[in-house]
Amino acid sequence: MSQRDYYEVLGIERQADQSTIKKAYRRLAMEFHPDRNQSEGAEAQFKEASEAYEVLSDDQKRSLYDRHGFAGLKNSGFSGFSGGGVEDIFSSFGDIFGDLFGMGGGRGGSRRSGARRGADLRSEMTIEFDEAIFGCSKELSVPQDIPCEGCAGTGAEPGTQPVTCPTCAGRGQVMHGQGLFLVSTTCPDCRGRGSKILQKCGECTGDGVVSIERTLNIKIPAGFDDGMSLRYGGQGDAGSAGGPPGDLYIVVGVVPHETLVRQGDDLVFSATIGMAQAALGTSIMVPTPDGDEKVAIPKGTQPEDVITLRRKGVPRLRGGGRGNLHILVKVEIPKVLNSKQRKLLEEFVESSSTKKRRLFS
Repeated sequence: MSQRDYYEVLGIERQADQSTIKKAYRRLAMEFHPDRNQSEGAEAQFKEASEAYEVLSDDQKRSLYDRHGFAGLKNSGFSGFSGGGVEDIFSSFGDIFGDLFGMGGGRGGSRRSGARRGADLRSEMTIEFDEAIFGCSKELSVPQDIPCEGCAGTGAEPGTQPVTCPTCAGRGQVMHGQGLFLVSTTCPDCRGRGSKILQKCGECTGDGVVSIERTLNIKIPAGFDDGMSLRYGGQGDAGSAGGPPGDLYIVVGVVPHETLVRQGDDLVFSATIGMAQAALGTSIMVPTPDGDEKVAIPKGTQPEDVITLRRKGVPRLRGGGRGNLHILVKVEIPKVLNSKQRKLLEEFVESSSTKKRRLFS
């Protein structure tokens, strides 16, 4: 079964802003939420809408999707929610479901315990054209929050422990009456953690995390393109209250080549020759990823003719060999002629069997 376009899933235009995207998702979440809709297929539609929202609400993922489609997301490590449970969705978008249902998504869980997933980190790096073609390894320094070793991430001074929040009795939520309904909101005393720190750790001042600078060895696979990203699962900021860490996304920029233009897995080189060379044939030197190569231009070559060098392009990311290198031939017509050149061309025109009249006066 083919995958539907994310914009089509949410029923929005490709130019939609973040407010429109969120409203569209909230509407679909209300309609297909498993706690509200028990009909067959509702959960699948709920997951589909959530996956579309996860991509389009994230500027980096949305840009990658707009440029390279589903293949670009897959190459960056994105897998979506199709193979997981709805609890993954509640964990990721708990703020939205908290607004809708007042219970952290209708299923409680990590929202009541105050556990929060760590923030995703985004970093950028630039590589040379040849490095993108053949792959490379680069070192990159990334700032990151990690669990505090002094308090093991609890935020409490070593030797002490957080205590159960007296306001919510450890639930992280408090109930309020609104007419005939009871509404659950985040506990204002412990902010959803379910516990309070009486003595804060002196090393992390109660945050449970400390900031460091990590140096990572980043491996760029052969065939990587400008704007693609690498995803390192669990390498983002540490979660709070036992929550999982976020992910690290590295967006790669590629320095353009002086003369080669990349088009997917193919390369294009524009070669300009004179009209006499086009008529008589010639040879030129063409830059390729493997070095300069001498290429014959056949006689009678016309403007905009294309000569293709097979398997001289970019290695395919998913395997299957390499793309091609296309030589686009441009023929230069002289704007000014000296008397000798003019005479020779007039003689050529006179002798041509296909022309019966003079072209020059």
